[in-house]
Amino acid sequence: MVKQLLMLSLLVFLSAGEAQAKLTVYTAVLNGASEAPPNASTGTGSATVKYDDTLHTLQVGVTFSGLTGTTTASHIHCCTPVANSGTASVATQTPTFIDFPAGVKAGTYDHTFDLTSASSWRAQFITANGGTTASAETAFAEGLATGKAYFNIHSIAYPGGEIRGFLAPVPEPEEWAMMLLGFGLVGYQIKRKQRTR
Repeated sequence: MVKQLLMLSLLVFLSAGEAQAKLTVYTAVLNGASEAPPNASTGTGSATVKYDDTLHTLQVGVTFSGLTGTTTASHIHCCTPVANSGTASVATQTPTFIDFPAGVKAGTYDHTFDLTSASSWRAQFITANGGTTASAETAFAEGLATGKAYFNIHSIAYPGGEIRGFLAPVPEPEEWAMMLLGFGLVGYQIKRKQRTR
């Protein structure tokens, strides 16, 4: 009986995840220690990237401060050979995100990109990943999901990148709730079975 409840909970959890897989949120903590190679920047930041695989949009938000140099560019790089390590070419707009704060040491940014538009991508990323915006999006989504994409802010002091961070998925509240419900049901059945012995 316990095995059956565990399997049922797992199936409910997985089906809920599939039904709600339209929007995935990724976050990153940005700092100089995460650059490749690491640097001594005292700058910090946090990035939130929301990928909608139904609407084909990417909402990019970032807050940063304390940079050593003033900003020159910002974008997302993808896809590194190994998760959470190494470097990759720029995947998104170059030389920088449209309207990203330039020439500052602190700021905020929020913009939603249409991934069906070639202007949302670096042309070389599209070419290297099948030649269409759809194939570029597929490669990018896989890179995000596997920890092979990072957010990078470049500055005058560090032209190769002053602060960066690998983007990691944030579990959806519904997923946590279903998982906790499943574990609770299993625990209840185990206790109930122990009491009847």
